Amino acid sequence: MLHFGAVAVVLMLSPSSYDRARRTRTAHHIYATTWQVLPWFTVLAALLSLVLIRIVVVTAVSYGLSQYALEMVVRVLVLELIPLSAALFVTLRAGLAFNAGAAQSTHGLLPTTPPRGVSLERLRDGLLAQVTGNTFSVLALALVSSIVALLLAYVLVYGFSPWGLPGYTRTVGRVFEPIVAFGFALKTVLFALAVAVVPAAASLEPRPQGAGASTVQPGAVRLFLVLLLIEAASLTLRYF
Repeated sequence: MLHFGAVAVVLMLSPSSYDRARRTRTAHHIYATTWQVLPWFTVLAALLSLVLIRIVVVTAVSYGLSQYALEMVVRVLVLELIPLSAALFVTLRAGLAFNAGAAQSTHGLLPTTPPRGVSLERLRDGLLAQVTGNTFSVLALALVSSIVALLLAYVLVYGFSPWGLPGYTRTVGRVFEPIVAFGFALKTVLFALAVAVVPAAASLEPRPQGAGASTVQPGAVRLFLVLLLIEAASLTLRYF
């Protein structure tokens, strides 16, 4: 899995991986995994954010802690829940649904040494577009949902008045100090790479006889474990 992830990242960043046909294929996957679902995912994220923000604000006011409500919303919703929800959404929709034909055509591409020649070309043609599309999808959905949540938080706390902007920007800036902002970006990128790489790496592994009847997609348990470890490591580094 780590070997495939390293190869996939190098190929995604390599200009030689994107000729006309591969650019078209990659654009198709980005459109299918991101643009088609972005409107209704944004609406769903906005509704959930609205409910959570309202609960946090009302609870904080009832306990006399209204000055901490906005900071709590940003820390819990934007820093923790939104990146994880975007990763899980892409996982359930696309990350575990790799085409069996593509997996079969690329089976055995990753020996103990880096793939060369035709194997590398088949890897570019078989899985690179899907890996790139899923990576971009997690990053885009997390970014848009975070912006929507921040806007809703301002409206619910300060209303539509512009006079709350100084206090709002100070609070958000205090939460997103440089080390926290870097950790947030790194965690989101790791989520995106995990969702894109783990199922693809699992699809290249030999499967035992009779495994085709299994209802568990390749790499499902491994992927959820990786996401859990990334989130746990992020929380540990941030709060301990």
